[in-house]
Amino acid sequence: MTNTPEKSQLRTVLQEGVGLVQMILFKELRAIMGEKNPEEDAISLSMLAGAITSELFGTQNPEEKFVLFREENMTVIEQELHGLAQALPALRDPITDALRIQTLCDSQAGYTSSTNLNRADALGILVKDREVPLPSTFMTMIRALGAQYGLIIPPVMITPEEDRGLVH
Repeated sequence: MTNTPEKSQLRTVLQEGVGLVQMILFKELRAIMGEKNPEEDAISLSMLAGAITSELFGTQNPEEKFVLFREENMTVIEQELHGLAQALPALRDPITDALRIQTLCDSQAGYTSSTNLNRADALGILVKDREVPLPSTFMTMIRALGAQYGLIIPPVMITPEEDRGLVH
């Protein structure tokens, strides 16, 4: 499939939606980590929440301090990932949709990220019987979620042609 400017723009918008889910997950995890570890400073809590989010979405930061933090805290990161479905059940649907959209966008860009889906499934986070969302459905969910968390998402119109073009 050719990569037209419209598909590239749609992919960008969808990736921003995935980023919003990651931001919400990060905020929720930071709050949970703060409750579990009240003695930790805000920077450590943020780094841990970021490492967990990055691990789930396969978006590890290559900067040395983050690589070292990930290595030093992998046991805690793994424990939190294994408890994520129970800790944040209301985010399972948005995470499932975001991971699926991320995989579709990555596929359109010419590479695969299906290992993230497999990992989320193995961790019990992925909602298997949930349909893959069309772009318009995903963006509607993202706007509602963004409003729920007090984040501003500018409205983006997706044509029916675009809606059918990215997802088969």
